[in-house]
Amino acid sequence: MDNQASTFIPKLKRSMRKLILILSFGLMVGICEGMSLSLAQQNSTWTLEKCIDYALNRNIQVRKSELSNHQYEVYSEQAKAQRFPSANASIGQNFNWTKSTATAGSGLTGSNGSSYSVNSGVTIFNASKLTNLIKQADLSIESGKYSLETTKESISLNILDAFLQILYAEEQVHNSEKQIVSTASQLNLAEERLILKAISQTDYAQVKSQLASEKLTLANSQSQLVIARVTLEQLMELPVTDNFKIAHPNLTESLNQNRTPDVKSVYELALGIKPQIKNAAINKEIASYDEKVARAGLFPTLAASAGISSGYTSLISSSYFGQINNEIYPSVGFSLSIPIYQKKQVKTSIAVAKIGYQNAELSEIDTRNTLRKNIEQACVDVSSAQIKYEASKENYTATLEASVLSDEKFKQGVINSVDYLVSKTNLIVAESELLQSKYNLIVSYKILDFYMGIPLSL
Repeated sequence: MDNQASTFIPKLKRSMRKLILILSFGLMVGICEGMSLSLAQQNSTWTLEKCIDYALNRNIQVRKSELSNHQYEVYSEQAKAQRFPSANASIGQNFNWTKSTATAGSGLTGSNGSSYSVNSGVTIFNASKLTNLIKQADLSIESGKYSLETTKESISLNILDAFLQILYAEEQVHNSEKQIVSTASQLNLAEERLILKAISQTDYAQVKSQLASEKLTLANSQSQLVIARVTLEQLMELPVTDNFKIAHPNLTESLNQNRTPDVKSVYELALGIKPQIKNAAINKEIASYDEKVARAGLFPTLAASAGISSGYTSLISSSYFGQINNEIYPSVGFSLSIPIYQKKQVKTSIAVAKIGYQNAELSEIDTRNTLRKNIEQACVDVSSAQIKYEASKENYTATLEASVLSDEKFKQGVINSVDYLVSKTNLIVAESELLQSKYNLIVSYKILDFYMGIPLSL
């Protein structure tokens, strides 16, 4: 035995080492694969469509809505199961003692008994209460689906807005950097002219102050870009990382589409496709079944029952299984429950259900009105955004031409620093207004497309 133990223990240790090495290797491979997948996700370029898909798969509100829909399905199965008969079985074992004056001693006589029964019951008539509850449960499933779609649309719009905010911030940074390069060149020229005493110290200081102001603007733009990226990553439920990059679609080609949206046609189209409208209509229908279910309490309820029982008692001299086999009692019965006075419970339930239906009607009207107002605003935004974009583009073109001339005149010493900085400021303002009008136009188009059922894309 000692020899066997001395050879077995080293083998066991070697086997354990091999097992630990295998498990460690497998764990490291899994971690490396997970890290490589995470890095691949972070280093990839994110398009708008990819951002939306990623967010919808991981957003907490979407996942909670999906769980709620699953809950509605469970309730629906429960409602349908109420049509079937119920079945219950029971087993009892009793011990009894009785006091008898005819016996000596304590005077207590003991006995025991067993009972077995199986019972079943089914509702035959309840004024279609079960039928209405089943229909209501099925409608709740459908309502949950439309509610989920509404949540997804809201998240998609938020992702679109955050995505465009990054593009807007990036262009702001680019414009600021371009302005700094231009002003730095003019500052170098101003420094040379200051040495030659061609300009005053005040003129030089004003150009230098302009460069410092533009650097501050660049810092603010860079900060806004970082915030915009973090906002999008958080909306996507994606850990914040410096490697996050988005795709840059061509937004300048045929930017102004010169649309003339018609509110009535867009509204009629949206009524047929928007999930919040369908959900409001279904909620009104669900509320109508509340009254039908409540009214069922005014009518009698007819139910049938059946059962079979048997038992044993020690007070009878027959054997246990003999009594069980011989003492079998089947039963069948009907019961009719007739409501007479219920302390206004049913009437109150009916009144509350009517109020609930009226509230659902108002909610549907409010949902339609909200949609109409949003579409009216979207159509107005498109028209005004197109006009403002064209005006901003024309203003920028004219201001740019004036700025180029101003730069040349400043180099030649024809104008002073004040006139140059005024021209420079006008260009910065015009460029900023053009950038804002550009993205306002893009957003207005996308929101109008959203109400028309066109998928969000860039």
